[in-house]
Amino acid sequence: MQFSGKSVIITGAGKGIGRACAKLMAARGAQVVALSRTASDLDSLRAEIGGRSITVDLSDPAATRAAMAEAGTCDYLINSAGINVLETSFDMTDAGYDAVMKINLHAALITCQEFARARVAAGGNGAIVNITSIAGHRGFNEHLCYAASKAGLEGASRVMAKEFGPHNIRVNAVAPTITLTELAAEAWSDPAKSQPMMVRHPMNRFAEAEDVAATIAMMLSEDAGMMTGAVVPVDGGFLAV
Repeated sequence: MQFSGKSVIITGAGKGIGRACAKLMAARGAQVVALSRTASDLDSLRAEIGGRSITVDLSDPAATRAAMAEAGTCDYLINSAGINVLETSFDMTDAGYDAVMKINLHAALITCQEFARARVAAGGNGAIVNITSIAGHRGFNEHLCYAASKAGLEGASRVMAKEFGPHNIRVNAVAPTITLTELAAEAWSDPAKSQPMMVRHPMNRFAEAEDVAATIAMMLSEDAGMMTGAVVPVDGGFLAV
């Protein structure tokens, strides 16, 4: 019960990595405040792990701030909410750009800001982990805005680590490789598509959502008390070779 008596806000908690984080943090004793756009996902999650849930469209800045106020002062924040719109550099649309940036970057900056303000008002301390992607480090077709949003969040995480550090609030990021959520498993089920990527992974597998969640839990824990401003790949060695 590593996080007994602690509380964590998790965005995008209804599905994928966010849901895996919610289940793991709850299993390790944390009180989870789950944020998601889909009420049915939150209902099923709450039936599994208890805790609180808040239905919110994170593309709306005012709604995002209101949801963070409703969540209250917690010990940790995990930013897992994210979307992608597959467009090439030639075909990028204003709508696609806005949709990706609002969720992947702007909403994450708002939740970090509101979390840190609440922590400072409570006397400081706390930890944030933002979920980025190897797409912020390597160029993938049709990932222009997604890559920009994730690279931007990594840069912002370093700034926040510097500015929140005097209040003993740590800010880190994880950069997962392809993670086999339900959606991704379907998208990468074709060997003709998956094999060229698989051979670039020394571990010879893609990540599971639980792999990413376990790394995030480690980074939130006191075992990582001197870690801030870091971007940790959870990629089976993809970026190393």
